[in-house]
Amino acid sequence: MADDIPQNGPQNGPQDIPQDGQIRDKLIATKEQWAREGRGLTGETADPARDRLPPGQRLVETWPVLDLGILPRVSEANWTLAVDGLVDNPVTWTWSDLQAQPRERVVSDIHCVTTWSRYDNQWDGVSTRHLLSVVQPRPEARFVLCHSSDGYTTNLPLEAFAAEDALLATGWEGQPISRDHGGPVRVVVPKLYFWKSAKWVKRIEFLAEDRRGYWEVRGYHNDADPWREERYSE
Repeated sequence: MADDIPQNGPQNGPQDIPQDGQIRDKLIATKEQWAREGRGLTGETADPARDRLPPGQRLVETWPVLDLGILPRVSEANWTLAVDGLVDNPVTWTWSDLQAQPRERVVSDIHCVTTWSRYDNQWDGVSTRHLLSVVQPRPEARFVLCHSSDGYTTNLPLEAFAAEDALLATGWEGQPISRDHGGPVRVVVPKLYFWKSAKWVKRIEFLAEDRRGYWEVRGYHNDADPWREERYSE
């Protein structure tokens, strides 16, 4: 769903990343209406140790693109990632810096709040656990806020960001992640609904207090556990 939706319209980053297209406000309003109506809710829960498909989800073989009509023109040449906030070693990585980090390959499922799931996605990238080992979050850091090049934000507890299968992903199914899916680098946090996996990530901010992101202030659940069907705020 909304891993690609700007916070307040197009916002250029420190390198003035250009944008294509414009926001479709009616589509945003529709997604907010879904939250008010509880669209897709079954009222059921599941156990991820037993049930691979979360409640209310359907399997797809494609990877749908959920686009509001605006795409930042981020490339390997102009991509940077700032990691700051409550860390002992803040960094700003370029593409070459990222490529110099240890690489991981992870196979995981996608669960989108719009009720589709896709199994066995092969991701390549740098693990979030490695990033944490580099920047060394301070003891008071308990949350992460991911910022995207289109202005979108989404928030995560530190333990969710530090999951063993969470990545700064650069590849999908053996190919570079395409621009419309958040390339060249996106966050992938498979255990949560996919709006928590920010596209076009440009900044990761460590916080002591939670700060809700774009969809979290527009009626979507703060925690986003698919097996608890945490689609919308109560």
